[in-house]
Amino acid sequence: MNAFAQKPGRREAQKDATRARILETARDHFERHGFEAANVRAIAADAGVAAGTVLLHFADKRDLLHAALFDDLAATAAEAVRDEAPGPLEQRLHRLGAAFFAYYARRPALSKTLLREALFADPPWQARFTEQIAAVHGRIVELFNAARAQGEVADDADPALFGAAFFSFYYFALIAWVQGAHPSPVALLDRLVAQHLCGLRPAANVRRAR
Repeated sequence: MNAFAQKPGRREAQKDATRARILETARDHFERHGFEAANVRAIAADAGVAAGTVLLHFADKRDLLHAALFDDLAATAAEAVRDEAPGPLEQRLHRLGAAFFAYYARRPALSKTLLREALFADPPWQARFTEQIAAVHGRIVELFNAARAQGEVADDADPALFGAAFFSFYYFALIAWVQGAHPSPVALLDRLVAQHLCGLRPAANVRRAR
């Protein structure tokens, strides 16, 4: 292959590596200093690039914040929805929720910012965060349908509606944890899901549970 043909590929790889380094540095700064106090020049210096380089990759500090949050959360979501380990529905939903809360626990100070920005981001990030939620919702529907086929839930239970209920429980647990009102969001989510599923079990299973 002609050596000149390889240069664009190398340039793209270098560009991607620079972007990744800026994002990782930005996450650390946002976690340690908060969004308002974080400084693009300081982020650039710690990433080993000029401030202008940061602004070549990202429009401004808020765009950098959204990119940092989106990329990080996207990796967590991709790993969570790929989990194919078998088990009853409650167990599989537990693993799904636990994967996200483990991410938040690694960056607790950034969790409040992430929650606010994911819910109220401006375009184009609003659409991107919505796509992430839709992908996870789709996975929950798949898990619910698989459980229904195994007789874990009633045949007339609505999988899409259950997915919406799961997200309402998930965000309630997340908000409670971020505000310091509950020490264990995973346990709270598990209890909320379990109670909801009690009303969706096949009639025979409900009678046996009683």
